[in-house]
Amino acid sequence: MPNESLRGLFKEAGWSLSQCARAVNLAGAEDGTPLRYNASAVHHWLAGTIPKEEVRPYILEAFSRRLERQITYTEAGFDVPADDRGQPLDTLVELLELGRDDVFPSRRGVLGAGLFSVALTIPEWPDVVGRLGSVQTGHARRIGMREVDAVVAMTEKVSELDDQFGGRHARPMAAAFLVNTVAAHLRADASDAVRKALLSATADLLYLTGFMAVDEGAHAKAQRYYTLALKYAGAAEDHLTFCTTLRGMSLQAIDLGHTARAMRLADSAAAASPAAGPRMRAFLAGQQAHSYAADGDRSQALAYVKEAEVAMDKAESRAKAFGSYAPSSLAYHVSQVRYGLGDKAGSIESLKESDRLRDSHYRRSSVRYNALLAERQLEMGHLEEACATWDQVLDEYPLVQSGSADVKIQNMKALIRPYLRNTAAQRLYERAQAVTLPA
Repeated sequence: MPNESLRGLFKEAGWSLSQCARAVNLAGAEDGTPLRYNASAVHHWLAGTIPKEEVRPYILEAFSRRLERQITYTEAGFDVPADDRGQPLDTLVELLELGRDDVFPSRRGVLGAGLFSVALTIPEWPDVVGRLGSVQTGHARRIGMREVDAVVAMTEKVSELDDQFGGRHARPMAAAFLVNTVAAHLRADASDAVRKALLSATADLLYLTGFMAVDEGAHAKAQRYYTLALKYAGAAEDHLTFCTTLRGMSLQAIDLGHTARAMRLADSAAAASPAAGPRMRAFLAGQQAHSYAADGDRSQALAYVKEAEVAMDKAESRAKAFGSYAPSSLAYHVSQVRYGLGDKAGSIESLKESDRLRDSHYRRSSVRYNALLAERQLEMGHLEEACATWDQVLDEYPLVQSGSADVKIQNMKALIRPYLRNTAAQRLYERAQAVTLPA
C-alpha cells in the first residue's frame, strides 16, 4: 500500500528519486553512518516499503532540510518509536536526561554523536522570556546567593579547563554538576532574585556543556543543551546568555556547512540583543560576517566585519570568562571572511595575527586554528611553511583532549601523505604517526 504521507512530502519537496536518495545519504554521512541508497530505494519507500528503523531519522532530516520545517514520524507515515525524544519534556527532566548521558561513559559511547538538525525549532525571546514550565519548588531546603555563586564559579572553572585542555574530560564534570547539584538547587525554595540568578547561571552552564559537546562531534546532543539553555536564559531574562547561545548554534551550523541556517541564527542572536554593549556587538557581528562570507554574500560580510571592528575598538575590558570576545577572536573571524570571499593569502595573515594575539591559556583554540593555518598554507603551495606550523601544533596537541583537535590531526596526516618525498614533510609525517589518537 503506497505511503501517501511520504508521497505528499516528496511532491512538496520537488525532488527526483535520485535527489531524494542523495539527500538521505548526505544526512547519514554527516552523522557518521555511510548510506548507499538510490532512486530504486526511494521508489520502494513511496510505494509503501518501510525503511529500516535506524534509517528513518535520516529520511526525516533530509525532508526537514528541504522543506525548512521539522518533519515528524507521523507526517512521513512512519510509526513513532517508543523512545522518540521529540515530545515536550519537563525542563528539569530534560536537564537530568542530558546530564546523565554525559556522566556515564557507557552511555556516552552509545549516544555520542547524533544527527544535527537544520530544522530544529529554535524558541524566540518573546516565547521564553520569564517562563519555565514544570520546575517544581517547595521543598524544605532553601538556597541563597552562595549556592548561585558556586554554580557560577564551577562554570568558570570548567570553562578554563576546556580552554586549556579540551572538553573531553571537562564535559562529564559539567554534566555531573548539573545532575547532582544544580538540579537540586532548581527544586529548592528561593527568593525571586535568587531564583532568577540561578536560572541565569544554569543557562550559562548548559551553554558551555553544549559548546563542549560540539567539540566532540555530539551535534544532536549539543543542540539539546543549546535549546535548553535558551529556555533557562529566557526564564531568567538573561539576554546575554540567550544571544551567546544563538551565536554558538550559528557557529555549529557553519562548521557543518549549513550556511543559510548559520546566517539565520547569527541574525537572530543580533536581533535578540538590542541593548548589547560594544564587546557583545563585536562578538555577534563577527559571527554574522563569518556566516555571510561562507554563503558568498560579499557586501554583507564586509559590512559586518567593519561593524565588529568598530565595536571592538569601543569594547570595555570586562567580559564573562567563557563569553569573552577578544581581538584574537576578531582576527580569526576576519580570516574566515577573507577565505570565504576568495582571499586565501589574506586569510593566512589574519590567522597569524590571531595566533599572535591569543593568550597562551587557550591551548585548544591554538591547536585548532594553527592546524587550520597550516592547511591554508599548504593550499597556497607553501609546503615547508605548513610543515613548520603543523610542528607547532604537534607540540601542544598531546596536552589537549578535544574531538575537533583529533580531526585536525587526522586531516594533517591525510594532507601531508602525498608529499613524503620532501624532507620536512617526511619528518612531520613520522612525528605525526607517533601521535596516538583516542580510540
